Amino acid sequence: MNRQNIENMLVFFLRYLTQISSLHLLIKLVFLCFVTTPVGLEGDADLQFLLIGGELVKIRSSSWKKNRFYKLQEDCRTLWHESKKTFRRNQTFSIDDIESVRKGRQSEGLKKHTDPSVEEQCFSIIFKGRKKNLDLMAVNAEEANRWVSSLEKVKTTISNLSHQQKSEHWIINCMRKADKNEDNKMTLKELKHFLRQINVEVDDTYAEEIFKKCDKSNSGSLEGAEIKHFYDLLTHREEIDVIYNKYAQTQGQMSLRDLLNFLLNEQREQATAEDASKLIEKYEVDETAKQKKHMTKDGFLMYLHHEEGSILNPAHIPVYQDMSQPLNHYYISSSHNTYLMEDQLKGPSSTEAYIKALTKSCRCVELDCWDGANGEPVIYHGYTITSKVLFRDVIKAIKDYAFKTSDYPVILSLENHCSVEQQKLMAHYLISILGDALVTKPFGDTMPTNFPSPEELKGKILIKGKRLNKLDAIFNNNNTIEEGTVSEEDEAADCENGQKAKPKKSKIKLAKQLSDIVIYCKSVHFSGFEHAKDSHGFYEMSSFKESKAFNLAETSATAYIHHNMDKLSRIYPAGSRTNSSNYNPVPMWNVGCQIVALNFQTPSKEMHLNQGRFLTNGTCGYILKPEFQRSLSSQFDPNTLTQGPWMKRKTFYIMVISGQQLPKINKDKHKSIVDPLVRVEIYGVPADNASKETHHIENNGFNPMWNENFQFDIHVPELAMLRFVVEDYDTTSPNDLIGQYCLPLTSVQNGYRHVPLLTKRGDVICSAGLFVHLMLLDAQ
Repeated sequence: MNRQNIENMLVFFLRYLTQISSLHLLIKLVFLCFVTTPVGLEGDADLQFLLIGGELVKIRSSSWKKNRFYKLQEDCRTLWHESKKTFRRNQTFSIDDIESVRKGRQSEGLKKHTDPSVEEQCFSIIFKGRKKNLDLMAVNAEEANRWVSSLEKVKTTISNLSHQQKSEHWIINCMRKADKNEDNKMTLKELKHFLRQINVEVDDTYAEEIFKKCDKSNSGSLEGAEIKHFYDLLTHREEIDVIYNKYAQTQGQMSLRDLLNFLLNEQREQATAEDASKLIEKYEVDETAKQKKHMTKDGFLMYLHHEEGSILNPAHIPVYQDMSQPLNHYYISSSHNTYLMEDQLKGPSSTEAYIKALTKSCRCVELDCWDGANGEPVIYHGYTITSKVLFRDVIKAIKDYAFKTSDYPVILSLENHCSVEQQKLMAHYLISILGDALVTKPFGDTMPTNFPSPEELKGKILIKGKRLNKLDAIFNNNNTIEEGTVSEEDEAADCENGQKAKPKKSKIKLAKQLSDIVIYCKSVHFSGFEHAKDSHGFYEMSSFKESKAFNLAETSATAYIHHNMDKLSRIYPAGSRTNSSNYNPVPMWNVGCQIVALNFQTPSKEMHLNQGRFLTNGTCGYILKPEFQRSLSSQFDPNTLTQGPWMKRKTFYIMVISGQQLPKINKDKHKSIVDPLVRVEIYGVPADNASKETHHIENNGFNPMWNENFQFDIHVPELAMLRFVVEDYDTTSPNDLIGQYCLPLTSVQNGYRHVPLLTKRGDVICSAGLFVHLMLLDAQ
């Protein structure tokens, strides 16, 4: 097979993959990829460019700049580059691992180690998680643009594939890898290797049995139609057969009426004949069946693998909530010590941490500001050896990335330890860099009595910090004070580092320029709920350390909820969490706290819950609180449930049926196969917290079947979160996480649903998932 034919085949493969819509068509594609060499196909220019590859300069420092050859491999998902290290001559990384491709000198490394004159030649590959950025420089601007646009095209194409298409692509890629001698055939040894790759362990006898069943020619290897037969056996899903056959009452297929019966009886949807017709039109792949208004099993599986068949209600994916209520009526996705990439004592500070948080729709970020060298304020974790980053660089990064994934307002929480002179420079940077996006005065011509809404604040940035006077001074011509003394930031006063280092001052001088741009989020000390009600305006807010907040939530929950009906509250982790661990955010949401700040850099169960809480409503970073947390007449207490509008008792039934293509945990061990189990967890008010798990399946991550039923009693569904955890069972050590998924219980669809799985860091595992049956019913 010559190079041009391979390239043409891969171009065809990538294009065809975006259109493929059934197992029947996929089998043709498998046959094509393994058996034939299509010729005469016109190639995609950008894909051809990546497949051919080229030389780029890899930049690590001002003195380390090396030429390296990069190219896309034949699977169209893996980028290869040479390495001069003797023990690692070739290196690869997956397109799936790329978070973004940034044109120009947009990374800290390129800004520091290259001259502005090469701006147009530079670009960076930003990876998910903590993997270091890859900073590169092309020979000219045109070449750099070509790399950026081509990588973005392939990345977008792959990410836009449906779950089923990604699954099919993954299987084909495993088949390619198993074909060691690249002869487009599969021997028994290669078949065993393939089965291990897809995470299923079978004994030699069973492997030989499958092989013989498919090897019709008795040639000792599978090819052509025999590979097709093997694929049929491999991807057959018995559980789908059972469901489909139950409702396919018309000539072995689902008629429009059959499909409508399924939607009404199993999926519990308010569906009409028109809805069923639209699904057939959208997902049926057989034209003859489509003309009859029938749905084949292939079309049925396509439907189940798309958003209509997902556990997450498609109506909750875009912004669907009322965004015109006051700002304090919303939970706000919030980050603590946003500048840190790792721990609280010696880890690096970086603008990259702000970019990652903002592009995950975090809407409140923290800036710990200290006097820096040469009169330039810096951001770092005071009294520690964490590295420092310039305040102006952080503000530039916020300006560039604040509204990339959400248009709704961003709050900059300033922890200010700077001298008056450097505070003036901070104010200058905020005003000059953020421009019109910065809120510098209240909306309207009179003193407001409530917050503006997220809708009114679209594209705006608010400053949270100390202010020298009341907000109404702006309207009373009493805003002439030049500078003054205020109590130091509450969080600093709590000595959150957990260190016994230099004692912190209780008072600091505050520059008027910085004070004047604190409008709707003035930081004040908390002295009790009654004091706050009598003495503080709606715009005056307090920060609560974790232990204080949890104590108030336990002993004065209703008072805390009413406090949050009028004001904002910010919660931050204990200073003893020097490893950047997190607290459980759910009890804080239960009492209506809006800014529940977590260490975004730390993958954890708590961050999974946060991701689940803000998964819906366009992932815009704002979720409207339940009405009983906004109504002044409410007497809701999550700890001692009484009758009220919050009590909507439900019974939640769930059957964990099967899993699909669960990833290997230990990829370095060739024969390592997972033993998966599934745990179903409910988080909400204390009475609703519960956890139940399946048995484990030995040596099968490809298509494990559990068929286990669970039941949960739910009292306050509007506060409940549902979390799936898939683990690799181990008798001698703690189980390893395979994948997880979390979402609000009120966003769950009833019926037979597929559940996507995410990594510990919250990234989608392309081909993996669970298949479940769910029913949320009114309690009897």
